[in-house]
Amino acid sequence: MTDLFTLEAEVRTDLGKGASRRLRHANKVPAILYGEGQEPVSLTLEHKNVYRAQQEEAFYSHVLTINIDGKPVECLLKDMQRHPFKQVVMHLDFLRIDATHAVHVNVPVHFINEEAAEKKGGKMAHHVNEIAVSCLPANIPEFIEIDVASLEVGQTLHLSDVALPKGVTSDELAKGESHDQAVASLNAPKGASDDSAEEATEEASAE
Repeated sequence: MTDLFTLEAEVRTDLGKGASRRLRHANKVPAILYGEGQEPVSLTLEHKNVYRAQQEEAFYSHVLTINIDGKPVECLLKDMQRHPFKQVVMHLDFLRIDATHAVHVNVPVHFINEEAAEKKGGKMAHHVNEIAVSCLPANIPEFIEIDVASLEVGQTLHLSDVALPKGVTSDELAKGESHDQAVASLNAPKGASDDSAEEATEEASAE
């Protein structure tokens, strides 16, 4: 796994759409590295290495090391452009990081114990598949696990209910209570409300 997060790159000086097209024909990927008050650097990476790495979920939130002409630079993937129908990575954007500076990243969510929740008669609905967080690079979680076993039918789990790892804070919650987004809910089955209404009507008539 560690090898997937270390990529070899070369500085490229031949820029423009034509140059990028030639790189892709040579099975290479154009990229750019920016941030931390330094000048942006245009790079070239091997497509096979990038394609293999981007298949791993952690690649999108993990601290990456790019060896630029032999010099290691730590960074995060900020954007990836893919071909609309071919299995080809078209372009990458990397952000330099500093171990002492907090970063903003989107971390994937893993829901657990969904079957246990749905045994109560509801249908689980996911409202997010990742959570935007802030933390030091060393504290970036590979994923955030959310246990939904305690949800009852009709209940919704919000960001404020999610236990984040130590040193990690939610970007949305930092904006205030009005940004306490729904994360998951256990919805009543379709037709359940109609059935309840009919039962209530029958009970009222009987009385």
